Amino acid sequence: MPVSGVAQRTLWITAVAGVALDQVTKAIAAVVVEGHRPSHILGGHVTFTAYRNSGAAGSFAPRATLVFTLMAIGVLGFIIRTAPSVRSRGWAVGLGLIFAGAGGNLSDRIFRTPGFGRGAVLDFIQIGHSGIFNLSDQCVTAGVLTVLVQLLRGVPLTVTTPPPDRAAPAPDPAG
Repeated sequence: MPVSGVAQRTLWITAVAGVALDQVTKAIAAVVVEGHRPSHILGGHVTFTAYRNSGAAGSFAPRATLVFTLMAIGVLGFIIRTAPSVRSRGWAVGLGLIFAGAGGNLSDRIFRTPGFGRGAVLDFIQIGHSGIFNLSDQCVTAGVLTVLVQLLRGVPLTVTTPPPDRAAPAPDPAG
């Protein structure tokens, strides 16, 4: 299978698996964590506590939920449009993770209360004294770090090759 086929499969498997895992963990957290006292594990270093976040990471701009909804749609649109020309597995993993994170939190904004496009994201994991987050947030973080590694390594996002009909004509042997 050519690298582009492997990259395509890698990107979409990463994206679908990430969204699915995020949504399953949020569904479990909505039943087991939300409405209950915080649960501490690993000597209190990890806490499960539910928080409905209408803003961005760290509850930044809680009244801008619609803006974050539109931004997520833009990110997903960019990845969908770019995906067919991605040739690197590293870029495929990075974009797949970003797609998973944006898609997972976008589904919350679309389907959770208070309504379409204005829903609050369910955050439920806290490590130490950090902010409370979910798996979508971690997918975005890991995806951005993976993309940064690709950029630092000089790996191009896409590889463009001229179509066969635009290739330079062979030199005329009669010349």
